[in-house]
Amino acid sequence: MKGQKGYALVNRARFQSRHPLELLRAAGRQLYRWWQLAEQRRRLAMLDEAALKDLGLSRGEVQQESERPFWDDPLNR
Repeated sequence: MKGQKGYALVNRARFQSRHPLELLRAAGRQLYRWWQLAEQRRRLAMLDEAALKDLGLSRGEVQQESERPFWDDPLNR
């Protein structure tokens, strides 16, 4: 697929021109975001039925969300 190959080349070039310290900071931000997602999902799973009702969520929806892997970021789509 021609379009995907071009995208991969552009992406690689962008990372090659970055300073190593900038890459380290970006990695740190990504790790922190993943930690936040895991923590939010843990806390969501701990809510009682009354709190879930206030949020408009069912236990099944909460279970489905809490079982998602930490790297599955809904803001990264």
